Amino acid sequence: MKDFAKDRLRLAVVQDCPVFFDKSETVKQVVRKIEEAASEGAEFIVFPEAYIPGYPYGLTFGFTVGARTEDGRKDWKLYYDNSVLVPSEETRFIGETAKESGVYVSVGITERDSVNASLYCTQLLFGPDGEILSKHRKIKPTGAERFIWADGQEGFFPAPDTPWGKVGTLICWENYMILARAALYQKGISIYLAPNTNDNPEWLSTMVHIAVESHCFVVNAGMLLYRDRYSSTLRLRDEIERLSDIPIRGGSCIIDPYGHTIAGPVFDRPEILYADFNLQMVPESRMEFDGIGHYSRPDLLHLDAKEG
Repeated sequence: MKDFAKDRLRLAVVQDCPVFFDKSETVKQVVRKIEEAASEGAEFIVFPEAYIPGYPYGLTFGFTVGARTEDGRKDWKLYYDNSVLVPSEETRFIGETAKESGVYVSVGITERDSVNASLYCTQLLFGPDGEILSKHRKIKPTGAERFIWADGQEGFFPAPDTPWGKVGTLICWENYMILARAALYQKGISIYLAPNTNDNPEWLSTMVHIAVESHCFVVNAGMLLYRDRYSSTLRLRDEIERLSDIPIRGGSCIIDPYGHTIAGPVFDRPEILYADFNLQMVPESRMEFDGIGHYSRPDLLHLDAKEG
């Protein structure tokens, strides 16, 4: 592992409800949150998965096996229209804010492809120069997410360099994919981002396990979603009415390389969580267990991960 250019990092996780199905207003909210976190000294700011224009929890868009509905098509088209091209005016706006604030920003979007009509669950990482450093598309949407998002076709397991070492990202249930985690570990990451929409105790246990397994700082960026924020123009109102007042409760937290929670978890309210990292903890914690080093047994076990 290379020496870090900087040993200390102040990282922020933004837990808040997006302006659902409205990319323009949600981008404005992202900008405000970046500026707020930067004013508190944050150098790296993380938002949950699909933050722009929101994770469509509880919606089927009229899909049933072998059939569709016209109302569902209209709702899906609204979501499509508010999804984000990369690059676009929206990404330029976020990049300019990152540059003005001098920070790294990881933000989840529903990405609209410039060639096909498919949507992708994507996490972008902006550098402090305002440029997009990496784009990771979720490689396997879970369950009914497959109605909405296609399998990621590019950008597999990026791990860009930062002054605090390499940073990797897996989105939501990708974090349960054993070999996907191993693919990131092989890149030599020191910071592991896990943007998601999970708010249950089992998920928090998974985050702790990943911290111990990877001996990285693990950033659990959870979504907060209120039912009354769903767009009033959606047609399938019965699906929304079945939801609880807070369908996704957050649960964001930050965990150190020993598996100790150093910020959060926070539920049921918007908050920006802050944690101060000492990156020297990463190699120190690997003294007795280094999963890609002395504990790897490459003579017996080998992963050949495809590069995107």
